[in-house]
Amino acid sequence: MTVALIAGPTASGKSALALELARLLPATIINADASQVYRDLRIVSARPSFEEESEQPHRLFGYLDGAQSCSAARWAADAREEIAQAKAQGRLPILVGGTGLYLRTLLDGIAPIPEIDPAIRRDVRALPVSEAYHALTAEDPIAAARLAATDTTRIARALEVVRSTGRPLAEWQTVRTGGIGDTIRLAPMILLPPRDWLYARCDLRFEAMMAPEGIAEVEALLARKLDPALPVMRAIGVPDIAAFLRGEISRDAAIASGQTATRQYAKRQYTWFRNQPPSGWSRRLQELDNEKIAKLAIILRDMALT
Repeated sequence: MTVALIAGPTASGKSALALELARLLPATIINADASQVYRDLRIVSARPSFEEESEQPHRLFGYLDGAQSCSAARWAADAREEIAQAKAQGRLPILVGGTGLYLRTLLDGIAPIPEIDPAIRRDVRALPVSEAYHALTAEDPIAAARLAATDTTRIARALEVVRSTGRPLAEWQTVRTGGIGDTIRLAPMILLPPRDWLYARCDLRFEAMMAPEGIAEVEALLARKLDPALPVMRAIGVPDIAAFLRGEISRDAAIASGQTATRQYAKRQYTWFRNQPPSGWSRRLQELDNEKIAKLAIILRDMALT
């Protein structure tokens, strides 16, 4: 069974390439982005448009309500089902996204960590990242040493695991189950365009998020009074737009803050996809326009069919 994979940082052109590939042969595009799973955030998460989603089959885009917390394990289980359905229909599954943890969990499996005590999770997720990192340094120094002090999500995960299970995350990760990497033929392509080009696109993308439609998405979330620790409330751009809506910062300040957060996120993704995937995975370093996207789609199609 062949599965195509298009990965890379935000704003690198992944969605456009996936759609172009799906125009070349029967395919199903399967989301692998942690923010795009939430139906509440079409504009703010830069999900494909209604027109794009209707042109070719799209799965796991906007399929969860923001009140839910989608874990890597939950997404991987759902992705396995969508891959199986695509193959049963004679379609090429195309995984597309920038959440490395999701992709690693799907391909390599996941550590059999027990369910985290909800009270512990709530307390950990409520901590400012500086306090959480300080606590992690004391309770799991190995995890703290390999994480950036500003990596809110991974710091919280490591801290809640050691507090809930009594064992550090690294011990649990010595055994992984459920990965499909050994059962499929992967045709991967990682997009790593020049950073200046990428960051300029990030800036333009966040300006687009500040359109009335994007602001309305965050306004609707705030009206629901959801737990601020939920992933949907911490998605890139949401805190900045929320601060603007609450009158805490100006529109210009919200744009500047959101652009900075987007560029920092893209930088972390860029580093991960440059260093973590196997060296044999195809890496494309050029800027992309429509002509180059069309050429890459043909290359990726041939990789999948060979």
